[in-house]
Amino acid sequence: MIKIYDTLTRSLREFVPLTEKTVKIYVCGPTVYNYIHIGNARSVVSFDTIRRYFEYRGYTVHYISNFTDVDDKIIKGAREAGMDTKAFSDKFIAAFLADVQQLGVKPATQNPRVIDYMDEIIDFIQVLIDKDFAYEAAGDVYFRVAKSENYAKLANKTLADLEAGASGRVDQEADIKEHPFDFALWKAAKPGEVFWDSPWGSGRPGWHIECSVMATEILGDTIDIHGGGADLEFPHHTNEIAQSEAKTGQTFANYWMHNAMLNINDEKMSKSLGNFVTAHDLLEKIDGQVLRFFLATQHYRRPLNYTEKAIHDAETNLKYLKNTYTQPFTDQVEEGRWQQLVADFVQAMDDDFNTANGITVVFDMAKWINSGNYDADIKAEFAQILAVFGIVFQEEVLDGEIEALIAERQEARANRDFATADRIRDELAAQGIKLLDTKDGVRWTRD
Repeated sequence: MIKIYDTLTRSLREFVPLTEKTVKIYVCGPTVYNYIHIGNARSVVSFDTIRRYFEYRGYTVHYISNFTDVDDKIIKGAREAGMDTKAFSDKFIAAFLADVQQLGVKPATQNPRVIDYMDEIIDFIQVLIDKDFAYEAAGDVYFRVAKSENYAKLANKTLADLEAGASGRVDQEADIKEHPFDFALWKAAKPGEVFWDSPWGSGRPGWHIECSVMATEILGDTIDIHGGGADLEFPHHTNEIAQSEAKTGQTFANYWMHNAMLNINDEKMSKSLGNFVTAHDLLEKIDGQVLRFFLATQHYRRPLNYTEKAIHDAETNLKYLKNTYTQPFTDQVEEGRWQQLVADFVQAMDDDFNTANGITVVFDMAKWINSGNYDADIKAEFAQILAVFGIVFQEEVLDGEIEALIAERQEARANRDFATADRIRDELAAQGIKLLDTKDGVRWTRD
């Protein structure tokens, strides 16, 4: 029984899908004006791991993650690069897909783009106006937060709390809004900006409306899980709930999941501190599977600290698992112990996808395998469990020369010709092949 920590209720809840053995997940994707930073990559990997575990447990997963390709930063970046906004966005969408592929992230069921849903966005906004949840002002359209039931409930706040905390701060649109916290559904076009025609004049969507539209258009008025980084809890996800539930009259998402932030050497990542790191740059220096392993094996709701030592440890641990996975089979398997280890893994991961505890069990499995318990069935199950963390090892194939050397060494040992056996061991070591002489025969690993 999978349990999920639901941000909305601040509680651990049993997962009950809308449709048996099917999960509808919407995860907020990147705004494509630059390469994603390592914190963005943490979110992508966290939800990919969650998706993979659902699939391991036999669920069919409809996984939707959008691209925000209409935004102030995109307009500014495209102008500076001398490109139109679509070409500019296309460049960074391609970079994102290439980067996450290196991180072993499975392709989403669908990656919707805002520009492909403009008619649906306009229709959605018109429904909100017709229901008196939104109003037009000087070519903009705003959502009336005062009419939203329990606005900011996701952030565990009330509208009064937000007003008290605002300390008199207002934005540049305050003079045309009915309430300071009303948010834009549609923005009137400024000179030189990309725009679309609408009943309220030329303009483009606000940030929050796009996800509500794409999620409900693709997955339906109510979805199982909506996820993203903790920084999206307010205002983005808060506003998604308000506008979606105002339009449909239905619960927008049954479970809300948010991953914690990533720090760099115990400091919050920011350009002002000079520690802003993109996944694109890191992947030029660090193997994608190593970086994925580092990102995947901490519980998604706990902060993660990026350090060179953490990456080194991830590389060492991944090599240990690879050596375990690729070793020869033995004649002995204690089946009962293996089944208990699998049950321990499921118990750990069923508890809100606790990858930290889950990977601890994986290393218990590796220790048991290395004690001499390994066959084809165990290897196949071990591979399925490793795949939850995005770990997929290519089969090691020894070429004929190395196989012949191992056989020659075995014959030399049988003839007590230890000088020859030692020479062959050293020769293989120079090729990165480490031999282990056990009671079950010779075993090898590749350094």
